[in-house]
Amino acid sequence: MSENPYNRIVDRITSGTGRVISWMVLLMVVTGAFNALARWGGKWIGVNLSSNLYLELQWYLFSLIFLLGAGYALKENAHVRVDVLYGRLKARSRALINVIGSVGMLMPFCVFVLWVSWPAIRNSWVVREGSPDPSGLPRYPIKAVIIVAFVLLLAQGVVQLIKDIRVLRSGADADADADDAHAGIRL
Repeated sequence: MSENPYNRIVDRITSGTGRVISWMVLLMVVTGAFNALARWGGKWIGVNLSSNLYLELQWYLFSLIFLLGAGYALKENAHVRVDVLYGRLKARSRALINVIGSVGMLMPFCVFVLWVSWPAIRNSWVVREGSPDPSGLPRYPIKAVIIVAFVLLLAQGVVQLIKDIRVLRSGADADADADDAHAGIRL
């Protein structure tokens, strides 16, 4: 059974987001190192080399990595699983657990976050909310990422749900297909 175009598009967007996030991690580390060196060097030479802008940039990068990385972690099965039994189950049993979790928790949670966060994000954009700190970054763009992140997570959740339903419909010989559908890091 071939994969539908929706799945391919969402998987491609999610994979692209993952590649961008990997570069953001590097940028965040470099920014953090610069912040530490600038504070230390500034004290040493008696000149303030640091700025709230750099500190907030580091926080914003972390927020982007965390928020945008959720869909990628779902796609790559890289999220943390505490259940030690899940990995020992057959593909159909894992798919059933995933379907129940997606429909019962993931998707309602995404919709709830989108619904609850929209008014605050809208208000932030209306007033062009900025940082209360001198030389800080504007807050309204980073708040908008909440909407983007949860839409991406919801879309990837739908793709994973479709893949899991396909495993459930395909029968007992679907172990290899299920492992391919959920290939990734096993924690």
